[in-house]
Amino acid sequence: MDRRFTLEELKAEKPWLKRGTLVFMSDFGLVDGAVSAMHGVADEVSPSLRLEDLTHDIPQFSIWEASYRLIQAMTYWAPGTVFISVVDPGVGSDRKSVAVLTASGHVVVTPDNGTLTHVAREIGILERREISEAVNRLKNSQRSYTFHGRDVYAYTGARIASGAITFEETGPVLEGSPVMLHVEEARIEGNTLIGAIDILDTRYGSLWTNIPDTLFASFGAKHGDILHAEIRHDDMTVFGYDMKFCRNFTEVAKGEPLIYINSLLNVGVAINQGSFSDRYGIGTGEGWRIAFTESRRG
Repeated sequence: MDRRFTLEELKAEKPWLKRGTLVFMSDFGLVDGAVSAMHGVADEVSPSLRLEDLTHDIPQFSIWEASYRLIQAMTYWAPGTVFISVVDPGVGSDRKSVAVLTASGHVVVTPDNGTLTHVAREIGILERREISEAVNRLKNSQRSYTFHGRDVYAYTGARIASGAITFEETGPVLEGSPVMLHVEEARIEGNTLIGAIDILDTRYGSLWTNIPDTLFASFGAKHGDILHAEIRHDDMTVFGYDMKFCRNFTEVAKGEPLIYINSLLNVGVAINQGSFSDRYGIGTGEGWRIAFTESRRG
């Protein structure tokens, strides 16, 4: 999972041909046939491909959440896995359709609209190519402008994973960086620890920050400490209370907030048997910032 490749290694080894695996992610949901249509296109390209799903429950148009969920799952898949990421509020516009090689050895096929932000920051992108839709597009789909997930991304991703085309044949190299969303850097400023609210632990309403446990430890936080947490959205403070840093949720009473280390070894904020985000109206992504200061030692 932790190996990093060079561009030369990836182009020589072509690990996606050994894997033959496509993983789909979108904001389409599963109430209609959109996801099945993408699977069908890939299956028609090559019935030997393995087709899997990351999630199709990204909130509609949430490029930020698509970016985060991609990095959350990607590195647990073997190098060579091809990801199709379709959260595309600009479908049919002049935003670019791209395929990228990551330093972890994965391929991502996606609109270049910010979806690659976390991949670029945390893994690294070795090469980005614009998909040439004149040739890398489902046959007889040219009159449709609003379902690139089926007509361009599933089709192109399947062709890469099956070896029907080389990565280079997806289209011309794009110089520079992909479209990037703004991410609040996790950092210590004086006696304050600052970070972003990256995402919600969706079913439970906990907040997951981008502050790693190592930075939290260097800040001096120890289990049992009481820290003051302030959450801001742009210039507005929406939360400001003291909370205990706990090993588990039961160290505070039911309904009480707490700070903990989540499964990704980042700082999280939760309510014991409740939804922090619902109670306090907290969102995620650009403009959301959390800051901790020491209140008292445990």
